[in-house]
Amino acid sequence: FSELLAHIGNIPLPPYIERAATNEDKDRYQTTYAKQEGSVAAPTAGLHFSKEVFDQLALKNIHSNFVTLHVGAGTFMPVKAATIDEHVMHAEFIDVDASTIQHLMNLFQNNDPKTIVAIGTTSIRTLESLYWLGIQQYHLQKNNQTANASVLNLSQWEAYELAEHNFTIKETMNALLNYLNSKGTEKLIAKTQLMVTPGYQFKVCNALITNFHQPKSTLLLIIAAITGDEWKKVYAHALENDYRFLSYGDGSLFWMHNR
Repeated sequence: FSELLAHIGNIPLPPYIERAATNEDKDRYQTTYAKQEGSVAAPTAGLHFSKEVFDQLALKNIHSNFVTLHVGAGTFMPVKAATIDEHVMHAEFIDVDASTIQHLMNLFQNNDPKTIVAIGTTSIRTLESLYWLGIQQYHLQKNNQTANASVLNLSQWEAYELAEHNFTIKETMNALLNYLNSKGTEKLIAKTQLMVTPGYQFKVCNALITNFHQPKSTLLLIIAAITGDEWKKVYAHALENDYRFLSYGDGSLFWMHNR
């Protein structure tokens, strides 16, 4: 099926790029670090990160780790419901190596935790989902139980239901590593339906680099969760200064103040 799509499909360029997609776009509309097929779209915040950018980050002792979320059509489904709680978020698969989970745990081993910056809404949903999946496993392991499902699953509002449990990153990541060890695998495959809305308390990420999103999108809800009503000022500034929105657009950096 993917071969058919590649043969007859077109790269979905943003509407402000008033030209047809070319063969060059097949390369440009993809991150430099992409490895696996499966998403319906590229994680476009990552398009800002060339090899030269990664080299410069490394010189500043800023380390990079990679996670996978297979973006589905649900990510782009506009919020049409009258209230947020009536919107149904589609589940998406995440794919995270045990080494990445171990690295996250190591960052919180002492009293000097490092700053974690998510590149794109895709990454922030993946990293935050790991925390809540870790809580699920922590409770099961505490009661000497094991996960029955072959694929772990985080439902849409489960993070808010679990919010009363204040576990550390070290505890939740260790629970995930114990789960992987019990399954004899080095790769966590799970489904997340996590919907980040205003009021969400970020557990893993300190900052987000992302592009500018369209109205009535779940992606804009993530920005509102980080900034509150300040997102309106940010977006007004972007519109007044002709910033580019969407896939080939400009990037922005937001800091979490509740983490």
